[in-house]
Amino acid sequence: MRTKVTLVLLFLNVALFFFIFKFERGWRTEQATLEARRRVLGPETADIRSLRITGPNLTPVALARQGDTWSLTTPIEWPANPHAVSRILNELQFLEHETSFSVADLEKNNQSLADYGLDQPRLTLTFTSGAGDQSATATTLQIGDETKVGNRIYILSPDGKRVHVVGLSLARSLNLPLDELRADNVFSIPVFEARSLNLQNPANLRVRIRREGNRWAFEAPVIARANKVAVELAINALNALRVCAFTPADAAPDSAANSTGLRITLEGNNRRETLILGSEIAPAAAGGDSAPATRPDPEFNATLEGKATAFTVSLPAALIDTLRNAQETLRETRILDFDSGVLSSVTLAAPNQPELTLQQIETGTTGAGWQTVRRNGDQGPQTNPAEPRAVQTLVEHLRGLTAQRFVSDAPSDADLESWGFNRPEREITLRFGAGADAVGTKLQIGLPTTRDGHAYARLENARSVFLVAETIVAQTAPDPLVYRQRVLRELPETAKISALTITDLRAGNVVWQGPLDQPSPAVNAVLAGLRRIEAQSFVQEGFPDSVYVGGADRHWRWRVDATVLLPAGNGEQTEQLSLWLTDRTGGDQQLAGSKELAVVFTVPQAFLDAFWQLSYGDKDPGLPADEAKATATPPPSR
Repeated sequence: MRTKVTLVLLFLNVALFFFIFKFERGWRTEQATLEARRRVLGPETADIRSLRITGPNLTPVALARQGDTWSLTTPIEWPANPHAVSRILNELQFLEHETSFSVADLEKNNQSLADYGLDQPRLTLTFTSGAGDQSATATTLQIGDETKVGNRIYILSPDGKRVHVVGLSLARSLNLPLDELRADNVFSIPVFEARSLNLQNPANLRVRIRREGNRWAFEAPVIARANKVAVELAINALNALRVCAFTPADAAPDSAANSTGLRITLEGNNRRETLILGSEIAPAAAGGDSAPATRPDPEFNATLEGKATAFTVSLPAALIDTLRNAQETLRETRILDFDSGVLSSVTLAAPNQPELTLQQIETGTTGAGWQTVRRNGDQGPQTNPAEPRAVQTLVEHLRGLTAQRFVSDAPSDADLESWGFNRPEREITLRFGAGADAVGTKLQIGLPTTRDGHAYARLENARSVFLVAETIVAQTAPDPLVYRQRVLRELPETAKISALTITDLRAGNVVWQGPLDQPSPAVNAVLAGLRRIEAQSFVQEGFPDSVYVGGADRHWRWRVDATVLLPAGNGEQTEQLSLWLTDRTGGDQQLAGSKELAVVFTVPQAFLDAFWQLSYGDKDPGLPADEAKATATPPPSR
């Protein structure tokens, strides 16, 4: 029983396979054949190289393909609209008929090609396919009348044997006006594809700007950095140019005497486009006596290199000024171009002053701190922690140093001397990286022999000289106090101030001494200033007996003594902390000094205000009587 079932199933499988192989395959082949028959054209549409459209009431239009670019060759030589050409090619590649019939059958029905408008076609399309002249083949389609219903049109097959009924979209794509078939822009190389911008004026001055990775650089007339933003804005402005009008072929040629002769060339990926500007067209006279409020954009006669078609184009006034002075307007005005993240040291040098170096502390981590290194004669280097904000400010000044004017790219030795480079006011050396891989660059700042409020800058390895603001001299002074870290000392959190005394050194007595178990706000502020000794600014190094400030020699007036308890082993260690202060030298300035720290500095405003209440609280007319009484403590009895 099981054997019979198996045999039956095997027979059915064989029958099914035979059916699929014999009939299903045939159906699929027939369907593919029918599908292919619906296509009017064959593989010749895969590689179309030229198109020609003619008609009784139509100016002949011819298009040719060069590489991947299509151009009009008749009636004008001009780049074609890629969207319009793509539409025509798609129509040809996917052209399908709704129905078709043989030309030989027309006579049997007492009809002819004239009944379908194909004896004198409304449109004739001829296109060639193939890579070369020898292999190129020409195909012709004739387009006749529209059908009476259904929005269809009759076309005659290339071999002339069949009439196809197809959609109207083909005729509409071929019957576009010339303005829609041509590209309306002058340049077609977008900024992301552009590799260089070349300019040439009638005096044969050549300007060449080339892309280098993500940057732009001048190759002529000088080797220099170009302003990336300015160059790309200029290229975008060139791509925005549109044809105003085409010049008739019988018009008088452009006069060479009035021609600007400016040649503008954009180079892209294996292609280049050159606009040649001719004479400027005089603007029409404005009516009335009033002058125009703004300068009109100039209009020029122009041609594209390699094309005979002449046209007019309007360039924005700002763009034409930029192009005519490209060696300055497109040049990078920033003198130094670097990433502050890879900067390892800055050395500041000035005449008759010790050299100062700001260098990053080598900790092996990103964002390491900075320190000042000062070398003075035969003495060893003196180092101090640097204030990060001061270093960052210096770096920003250097990165932001811009040329107000490009003075000279080939100065003589006499020029360099007159601009102060024989003895530069500043020599600033920047180093990037560390160890053997470190590289450096040196910037020189000169002041002219006749002071005019400007300074001159140049890089040591380049000849170009730039006019810069004179403020850069003050901003790069090799003064270690400018860059010294503002926090001079900070007690650990476990430290405790157990006693505080303020002594009037002039009177020789103690003006404040009191318990610290319930300190007032003023006492808290003074204690905070002692736990974290911070300078508002530095005045001088060392600890002198007097300080010259405000036009007078000022002696120390006050001494603040604090007893600090520091945990040590199983007990505590006592340390004395002292600050000397002058009287106020202004409403917001008071000087402090420290023997241990060997520096004189101005105290922060919060410390200054709190100390005033403790030292002058009973004499301050603006302080309430109760608060003055609480902050002023009589000296202890001896």
